[in-house]
Amino acid sequence: MNKKVYKTLEYNKILDTLANYAASSDAKKRCLSIKPLTDIDKINYLLETTNDALNRIFKDSRLSFVGVSNINGSLKRIEIGGSLNTIELLKISSLLEVAKRAKSYSRSESNTGDDSLTPLFDSLEPLTNLSDEIKRCIISENEIADDASSTLSSIRKKIRGMNDRIHAQLMTIMNNSTTRSYLQDAVVTMRDGRYCLPVKAEHKSQVPGMVHDQSSTGSTLFIEPMAVVNLNNDLKKLFIAEEEEINVILQKLSEEVLSYSVAIATDYKILVELDFIFAKAHLAKDYNGTKPIFNTNGYINILKGRHPLLDQKKVVPINIHIGSDYNQLIVTGPNTGGKTVSLKTVGLLTLMGQAGLLIPASDRSELAIFKEIYADIGDEQSIEQSLSTFSSHMTNIVEILKHADSESLVLFDELCAGTDPTEGAALAIAILNKLLQYGSTTMATTHYSELKVYALTSDNVENACCEFDVETLSPTYRLLIGIPGKSNAFAISSKLGLNDNIIDDARSRLGQQDEAFEDLLADLETSRKTIENERIAIANYKREIKTLKEQLETKKENIDAKKQKIIRDANEEALRILQEAKTLADTTIRNFHKYGKGVAPMAQMERERTALRQKMTDNEKKLSNIKKKKAVNNNVPKNLHIGDKVKVLSMNIIGTVHTLPNARGDLQVQMGILRSNVNISDLVLVKDESTTFGSKPISSGKKHSSGAGKIKMSKSANVSSEINLIGMTTDEALAVLDKYLDDAYIAHLSSVRIVHGKGTGALRKAVQAYLKRQKYIKSYHLGEFGEGDAGVTIAEFD
Repeated sequence: MNKKVYKTLEYNKILDTLANYAASSDAKKRCLSIKPLTDIDKINYLLETTNDALNRIFKDSRLSFVGVSNINGSLKRIEIGGSLNTIELLKISSLLEVAKRAKSYSRSESNTGDDSLTPLFDSLEPLTNLSDEIKRCIISENEIADDASSTLSSIRKKIRGMNDRIHAQLMTIMNNSTTRSYLQDAVVTMRDGRYCLPVKAEHKSQVPGMVHDQSSTGSTLFIEPMAVVNLNNDLKKLFIAEEEEINVILQKLSEEVLSYSVAIATDYKILVELDFIFAKAHLAKDYNGTKPIFNTNGYINILKGRHPLLDQKKVVPINIHIGSDYNQLIVTGPNTGGKTVSLKTVGLLTLMGQAGLLIPASDRSELAIFKEIYADIGDEQSIEQSLSTFSSHMTNIVEILKHADSESLVLFDELCAGTDPTEGAALAIAILNKLLQYGSTTMATTHYSELKVYALTSDNVENACCEFDVETLSPTYRLLIGIPGKSNAFAISSKLGLNDNIIDDARSRLGQQDEAFEDLLADLETSRKTIENERIAIANYKREIKTLKEQLETKKENIDAKKQKIIRDANEEALRILQEAKTLADTTIRNFHKYGKGVAPMAQMERERTALRQKMTDNEKKLSNIKKKKAVNNNVPKNLHIGDKVKVLSMNIIGTVHTLPNARGDLQVQMGILRSNVNISDLVLVKDESTTFGSKPISSGKKHSSGAGKIKMSKSANVSSEINLIGMTTDEALAVLDKYLDDAYIAHLSSVRIVHGKGTGALRKAVQAYLKRQKYIKSYHLGEFGEGDAGVTIAEFD
């Protein structure tokens, strides 16, 4: 592919940006040298690896490749018998650390799934033992650890001892009062690796020893006293031994590196590859890139494509398709409307995709593979045009026409501009027609109205325009395919304040055909906006209808499910109640048969009756709870007055409001002789003098009840507040007391007086023990003086 197009479409700037994301020098070189490919399998592999790296970044943040250095030269040196220095060994250790880090990154919990990068990560060999050994022996580029070997440790121990002896000897010399007067400074210095004293030049004969250096002024001589010459010689030997031992250590480490040279070279190659792939992924992350779908039939369908070098927060995405219904796209419209950006976006995204880079566009965008991309794009933003400019463009066009074919993408910006409009338009049409015959995919921008007509009247050619808002005098940068653009020169001039007489004069100078064509374009634009608005409205309605339909279906499914559950639960509960009733009936019948054969003990019969009553009470409560849950009162009275007639839903009885509701909504309702506490949510107002109770009308004056209701009401009206148990046995008394208390509780008596007599006290104890077990008995106590004393128990209801 011709490299000139790289600069024209600013592909090189993309590569420069990409290189900044790579850590290693070789990966940076690869970033700067990647070229678009034409093999669809290779392209898809590169895109897949980049996309998988991007997914890993989103899952597990960034993988750092800092520390990857080119170690191939070092490996070659040890292969021919050389030894590595500390810098080279540290680079190898750093490389292995990165390999270890990458291996751990690939095994993290967020990267458990296999992808195209898994084989690369699996092939890494961190060689942790070798890396740790290098770090143990080498502290820095200029320092070997004391414990790198036992010999080195011993030598350095001797060096420290020798240094101490030399310093002690020199300090003895300096502390001598006579010698101190000969010294320039009372300090110990080193020259050529030997300890010396700074002696004044005029006293050099007074300090016997070897002169190693002098100051720049010559006033100070650095003399090694004879007393430490032998010690310095011994220290020098130790330094030489230390250097030799360091070389031995480096040689051993080099030999160990040599044994793993193949694995290390492989690690380096893989890490550079991963560094390169993750650099592409980080670039894609910054401009929100996606993986395009490639084809070999010349079809381009870019969805919400954005130029990667523009500010991603401000750039307006474009939708563009070409190569299916038409091979040529003629883009028209006013200057600064986005025509050139659209042209460059198509070309640059194609180059990036074929180079294995993700493109800044929406998912499912499609690109075609082109063997060549040609672009003639100039900066025609000025009114100053010359023959040389036209000649330069024409030279490019001539070269393009020589090489273009059916596998070429050709991009023209302001085709044949800069010359006579009539001749330029005719020439542009001829060039486009020739490329149409070649089968090239072509996109061209122009101001020529003749090219708009050419697109309207030619097969396999389509118009497009960059939308411009005349009201605000600003482009919207939206690319509209299928609609020719209008220059809007008259409208823009009028908005900017040009006199209407001048505009009318200019319009009169237009040819009738040109004016009709401009009017046609204006009508098309108006129709286009109307259709676009209607399309958006219809799309919104469709979304709303779809949402409502989904909500309705969901609600229907929930209702059906609840209905089935209620029916199922009701059937199960009915079956359980029937089974329990059958069991209870069977038990009762057996007991009566048993008791019929002999004398039935009264206490046993009473216990059976109590148990039966308790079961009936429990079932009534359950049924009442179920009814309360199912019944929803939608007619709760809002303003109640004392004396209002109301219906108590839970009891199905009509009564009169006796007290007003409190903060919780509780109030008292008088129902005949009964006065009960109820909640306002259990009431409905009764408007008529007569209301329906069940299926029969009930008058508010007289209660024509019958059956159980009548019996219960009549009994409640005749219940006495006192019962006499004197003369009864304990069992008989408890049976009578149980029934009496039930009637008294239903009659809403606040307390009752139980006469049991004093006697032996057995009946009193039995009565009080029985009262203690009843939940509806709030309290009880013996009668006070004047109430019957110990022969009477007063019981109060809850």
